[in-house]
Amino acid sequence: MTIRGYRPDDLAAVHAINQAEVPAVGSVGPDELAHIAAESTISLVAVVDGGIAGFCLVLPPGADYGSSNYAWFAERYDDFVYLDRVAISPAFQRRGLGRAMYTEVERLVPERCPTARHFLLEVNLRPRNDRSLAFHAGLGFDEVGRREKDDDVTVAMLAKPLAAT
Repeated sequence: MTIRGYRPDDLAAVHAINQAEVPAVGSVGPDELAHIAAESTISLVAVVDGGIAGFCLVLPPGADYGSSNYAWFAERYDDFVYLDRVAISPAFQRRGLGRAMYTEVERLVPERCPTARHFLLEVNLRPRNDRSLAFHAGLGFDEVGRREKDDDVTVAMLAKPLAAT
């Protein structure tokens, strides 16, 4: 497995993985996903045996992004990176790809977003994503709030302090 930067020609594979993981991640069209990737300060793919097995997209403050979850964090933090989405193809889940991508995100933050002091994201409570909740707790993320959304979704807003550089 290797972790590398996302490239525009990765879009079709990344979109397929994203859509296969709904509702753990939000459904988006290819154009919207390309826009999120373009706004991201860190965008990574995990490659296994020559194919894309997973991805993550991380936004800085001030991104052109209409997510209400992103806006919730932006109202409360000014020194952050926001993991908008991470998804691993079902055939490659539980093999350490997610942990490897998070490690790479944290390694890149001082270079790409040097003022960031918080790593922010949300995880579904309804529909409940116990695997993701446990994964993030194990990485040191703590719940800092909850949001009830209009579409019968409730999310836990999670934050992890980043090491000062």
